[in-house]
Amino acid sequence: MSDFLTMGYPWVKVLHVISVISWMAGLFYLPRLFVYHAEQAGSGNPTDTLFQTMERRLLQTIMTPAMIGSWIFGLMLVVTPGVVTWSEVWPWSKALAVLAMTWFHFWLAARRKDFAAGQNQLSGRRYRMMNEVPTALMIVIVASVIVRF
Repeated sequence: MSDFLTMGYPWVKVLHVISVISWMAGLFYLPRLFVYHAEQAGSGNPTDTLFQTMERRLLQTIMTPAMIGSWIFGLMLVVTPGVVTWSEVWPWSKALAVLAMTWFHFWLAARRKDFAAGQNQLSGRRYRMMNEVPTALMIVIVASVIVRF
């Protein structure tokens, strides 16, 4: 199995990067949709229905499959011999940031359900602030992998 992972390493890395880019695009866009949904659409009107459709499709069709791909290909990279040195700090800081990113994904999914149920309690300003979370986590992840501190 380790020979397969070593030989396939470049392609697994390609698939991981593509998955991460797709996931990040959704993590940046969904909170922005929530901003406009909270500020511009009341509950139960055509605009509300349109936002709900956009949010559901983004989450189910792009974000969740991309998150799953990021995890699968990332774990394949982790178990490839010679890729990760666990005595260093960087894999741990990256792992914590990825776990936080995953939590944020599920937090967004819960907020989507709130909108669908007509029970959103958060303001557009709050969603604007939460929109910065994936950026901060991305900085930690990229710096961890490239600088390898």
